[in-house]
Amino acid sequence: MDRGYREVPHTADVAIEAWGRDLPELFVHAAQGMLSLAVTVEPGATVTASREVSLEAPDWEALLVDWLNELLALQDEHGETYVAFDVSLSAPGQLRAHLQATQAYRLDVAIKAATFHNLAIRHDERGYRTVVVFDV
Repeated sequence: MDRGYREVPHTADVAIEAWGRDLPELFVHAAQGMLSLAVTVEPGATVTASREVSLEAPDWEALLVDWLNELLALQDEHGETYVAFDVSLSAPGQLRAHLQATQAYRLDVAIKAATFHNLAIRHDERGYRTVVVFDV
């Protein structure tokens, strides 16, 4: 099954390539990819909380970085990780998301932040694709 992301080699930090048929799917896959690097969800984990996120940014790349960094901040603040995402995007730079969280996880890699390093969201006939580099 196509997960919509994969880890890619990076010299100093960690990085993922994410893709989706549309921008909301790309944003979900980028979040899933980032969290797959950072945490392991315990088998049988249950949803313990729901969160709502609203963000605005000047463009899609800035919004993607803000989205991923917001997830890291919420994870740190609430001691939980996110296992399900419902993302909607409107007008360039606006995001609304509903998250489902669990506290049954183990931290594997402490990701400090998503970065703008060589970040570009590309579109072709298959959909959208990007590579995101994370500071660790």
